Amino acid sequence: MASATYASVLVRAHLRSLAPIPKDELIALKQAVSELSSVGRNLNQIARAANQGDRMSGPGRENLNAMIRVSEALRDRVRNLLSANLRSWEEGHVERGQ
Repeated sequence: MASATYASVLVRAHLRSLAPIPKDELIALKQAVSELSSVGRNLNQIARAANQGDRMSGPGRENLNAMIRVSEALRDRVRNLLSANLRSWEEGHVERGQ
């Protein structure tokens, strides 16, 4: 997105009390959180099968657990980013010490 367009989106969003992230980017971030949740669920199923002793080929238990941790951390990070962004626009600018 061009700088002038981005600045215009920010000003318009502030004046209309909208989230400053452009709609397409907000949708993409929310979709990424959803996809990461799906990947995490699938990895959990694989890890559960490995922990129950089912025979598997592919990544080992340690690698699966690492992938689950990374997926969950990334999902939580994006979710927190979205929440902080929305919260900052709802609260507006607050002077320090007040």
